Amino acid sequence: MGLRALIEREPDLEFAGEAAEGAEALRLLRDTRPDVLLLDIRMTGMDGIDTLRAIAADPALNTTRVVIVTTFAVDQYVFAALQAGASGFVLKDSAPEELAHAIRVVASGEALLSPSITRKVIGLFGRHDVAPVMGLDTLTPREREMVAWVATGRSNDEIAKELVISPDTVRTHVSRAMVKLHARDRAQLVVFAVRSGLTIP
Repeated sequence: MGLRALIEREPDLEFAGEAAEGAEALRLLRDTRPDVLLLDIRMTGMDGIDTLRAIAADPALNTTRVVIVTTFAVDQYVFAALQAGASGFVLKDSAPEELAHAIRVVASGEALLSPSITRKVIGLFGRHDVAPVMGLDTLTPREREMVAWVATGRSNDEIAKELVISPDTVRTHVSRAMVKLHARDRAQLVVFAVRSGLTIP
């Protein structure tokens, strides 16, 4: 009810519907085709991770982007949600303006990953096998470096400042890496960096 009230209060956001569990959410998604889905991981019936996987597997739903609303109580859920296609995370107790911002950022095609979240993901290196990522060998050394930087949770501007290059240069390398790796957003690049063991030089 709180989320619904928040969305309906924002003049540029439109509330499309709500569902109590995953299977119901999938039916609603196919009927309404929203731009953004706010999804809890823990639900009765089909949980959030399985719902994410079902969305990723259905070409008809590939324009819907998913923001996980969570407490981050269990680290492995964060990595599993990223692998399954989540584009961002917000805490359940976030301020209303933060939730609205998350919806807008993800709707615009960006990923919503804070440095604290990416640290959680990178902290799972030891609990996940490093494996080759298809397309990684097509990246230039600079593109591989940018993917590693993206996995730190830094923005293009922050990466540019660290490397003393322009934000446009960073954006170009990141965009090329996303195309080569068939990544839908920066969140996917974090997954690829973790899975392949890419680190900042």
